[in-house]
Amino acid sequence: MLENGLVAVVKRDCPTCELVAPVLTELAVTGDLEVISQDDPTFPDGFKNIGDDRTLDRSYKMQIEIVPTVIRFEGGMEADRTYGWDRGEWERVS
Repeated sequence: MLENGLVAVVKRDCPTCELVAPVLTELAVTGDLEVISQDDPTFPDGFKNIGDDRTLDRSYKMQIEIVPTVIRFEGGMEADRTYGWDRGEWERVS
């Protein structure tokens, strides 16, 4: 887990996650971003080192109920989160 930065939990079998894939690419360029995929460790395309969470262990520990979820960490602790797609919320969290 990141000490500071964003964690995005997604899955390929999610239309909203497909929609936000380009936004994740933008976030990766501007700062620390860890992407965790619940069903396909190659999703989204263009990312290296995608976290493989097909067992959903990490999602369970982070209390992920809806994807996509974006969590901001500061000092190793969760500082904020949002889920689904709301541009204003994603901008606020990121």
